[in-house]
Amino acid sequence: MSTVELIAFPGAQNLPIFAALEQGLFEKAGVTLNMTTTPNSAYQAENLANGKFHIAGTAFDNVVAYVEGQGAVKLDPVPDFFAFMGATQIELAFITQADVKTYADVKGKVLAMDALYTGFAFVLYEMLAKSGLTKADYTIEPVGATPVRWEAVKAGKYTGTLTIEPFTSIARGNGFTVLDTSTKYYPDYQGQAYAACAKWAAANPEALKGFIKGYLGGLAWTLDPANKQAATDLLLAKMPEIQPRVAGAVMASLLSPKSGLTPKAALLPAGIDVVLELRSRFGGGAKLTDPSRYVDLQYYDAVAGV
Repeated sequence: MSTVELIAFPGAQNLPIFAALEQGLFEKAGVTLNMTTTPNSAYQAENLANGKFHIAGTAFDNVVAYVEGQGAVKLDPVPDFFAFMGATQIELAFITQADVKTYADVKGKVLAMDALYTGFAFVLYEMLAKSGLTKADYTIEPVGATPVRWEAVKAGKYTGTLTIEPFTSIARGNGFTVLDTSTKYYPDYQGQAYAACAKWAAANPEALKGFIKGYLGGLAWTLDPANKQAATDLLLAKMPEIQPRVAGAVMASLLSPKSGLTPKAALLPAGIDVVLELRSRFGGGAKLTDPSRYVDLQYYDAVAGV
């Protein structure tokens, strides 16, 4: 039995992990899984690179950023991160204070993000630009992962931020404005993926394949319509901050392939292209066109039989 340390961003997208843990699917695949949630992307990247954690549930853009030396923190040597499996076709919601009803109302305000040069920040820059605002019209500060940002906005420290589920529905349920959503601009966007260091994966192929097998089992259970109520109950148990009155909206978004979990945990070529195009424009480096620099599906294919 191999022990695998997973670090993931908090959110409803972890439901397949919760399901696989509850049903013992990782153990059946020969893996003892320990899961930790990360306070921010920099902490996650540093500790994936140094081996404290073996696998990260992270934005695909984070993989690209660190491979290209454009991450929120400078890692030396450049880490050998790669995405081995997808997770979500994500919908990012721009939530704002209740009195902010239009993009014009954002002028002169301070917004919160995880970091200033990550893919989700790039999506927000693009949404703001397409709505007629320039970077001189607003300020963005690095605050941390979605729960931290949401609490900061809720407390009135910031005018708005981007959220994922369940925080989007929680914000809406508390009277905050959902000013816009990323899916209006990007019908395809590779959100979360699962990543590891190539050196660790090569030394621990069975552990990695065991994780993939357990996750795919949890994902299949989560996406089975027959399990919708049980899946909802499990999510509420694991994330008590979700109020039952918004659970239906959270699950509807999570179970939609347009805004949530990706069937079979596939990586989305069109969504990857969008990530690379945005980083090419906002990342300050060369134009990025080769997805194979950031993806290796050999372990996934060995499990999924592709």
